[in-house]
Amino acid sequence: MATIDLNPRSGRVLTTVVREYIYTGEPVASVVVARRGSLGVSSATIRSVLARLEEQGFVRQPHTSAGRVPTDRGYRFYVDLLLESRRPGAERSAVSEQIRQAANEESSLERLLAQVSHVLSQDSHHVGFALAPAADDQRLQKIEFVSVGGSRVLVLAVTGSGHVTQKVVDTTDVLSTDELRRAAECINQDFSGRAIEEVRAEILARLQAARGLYDRLQEHALQLAESALDATKREQTLYVDGTASLLAEVSQQHAELSIRALGALVEMIEEKQRLVRLLSEYLEGPGLAVIIGAEHTLPDLKPFSLIAASYLDGRSGGSVGIIGPTRMRYSRAIGAVESAARAIGEALGRN
Repeated sequence: MATIDLNPRSGRVLTTVVREYIYTGEPVASVVVARRGSLGVSSATIRSVLARLEEQGFVRQPHTSAGRVPTDRGYRFYVDLLLESRRPGAERSAVSEQIRQAANEESSLERLLAQVSHVLSQDSHHVGFALAPAADDQRLQKIEFVSVGGSRVLVLAVTGSGHVTQKVVDTTDVLSTDELRRAAECINQDFSGRAIEEVRAEILARLQAARGLYDRLQEHALQLAESALDATKREQTLYVDGTASLLAEVSQQHAELSIRALGALVEMIEEKQRLVRLLSEYLEGPGLAVIIGAEHTLPDLKPFSLIAASYLDGRSGGSVGIIGPTRMRYSRAIGAVESAARAIGEALGRN
C-alpha cells in the first residue's frame, strides 16, 4: 500500500516523471509531463506542481535549466503505487516458463537455483540471485558410503531438497562394499527425514557415549555420518549471475553511478555472505521486499535497488531477486521476481 500521501494531480505528475526518467535517463521537463501525462492542465501548472514536489523531496533538479529527476522518495511513491495496483497471482509467463522448464531438466537444487539467477539476470539486465534454503532447515534424505580404495570412503549426504555433500574419510579400517552398505542402512533407518541439525546432534551424542555401546560397524557408520554432516554448510548458498551484464549496461545507460559504487557492489557480490545476511534482514517472513537507494542499511548499496521474494517448499525456503540501479524498470523487475519465486516454490513442492 502507498505510504506517502499526495493529492491525485501531484501523484500523476510524479508518476509521469518517474516513468519518463526510467525509460530515457534524461531530466524530465514540464512540457514532457504535459504531453505524456494526459493531465489536461498547462505547463505552468505542472511547473508549479513540480516545484512543490521538489520542496517535498520527491524530485530534484540536477541543473537550474534542466528538468526534474526522481529522488529515492519519488521512486518509493511510484513503487508503492505499483504494489498497490498489481493483480494477485499475476505472473511474467516467460520467466515462469523458463524456470519450470529448468526444474524439469535439472537434477539438483543447486543447478536449478543457478539457472534461476541466470534467468532473472537475462530478463532484467541486472544482477539476478537465488538464495538456497538454510542448511539448518534441511532434512536428511539419505547417506551413502562408497569405497574409493583401501580404508578411504566417499561419504555422500543428500538432503530432501537435493543438496549433496561429499567428503572422503579415512576410516583406518578397510570396510567391504557390503559392510559400507549396511552401515549406511543403519544411519538411514534411524535418521532419514529428520532435520540435519537434529541428526548431527544425536550422532555426536552417540559417539560420546561409553565405549562398547555400539559394535564395530555401527561405530564406523556414526563416524562416517558425522564427517559428512559436519561438512554440510550451515551458511546459505547464494547463486549470482549478471555482474558483467550490469557493468556493461551501467557504463552505457547509468552514468550517474560512480566507479566506486560499482566496485563496492561487485565486492559485496563476491563476498556473497554479506548479501545473505542482508537478505535475511530484509525478508524476515514470506513475501516481497523492494529496497530503494537510501533505504538500504549498508551505505555501499545506496545507489542501487534490491527486489527480493521468498519461496517455500512446504518445510524450508530461500529467496530470489534482482539488484540494479535505482533507475530500473520496477514493474518488469517485480513481476519477474514474483514469478520466479512462485515457479521455484511450485517446482520444489512437487519434489
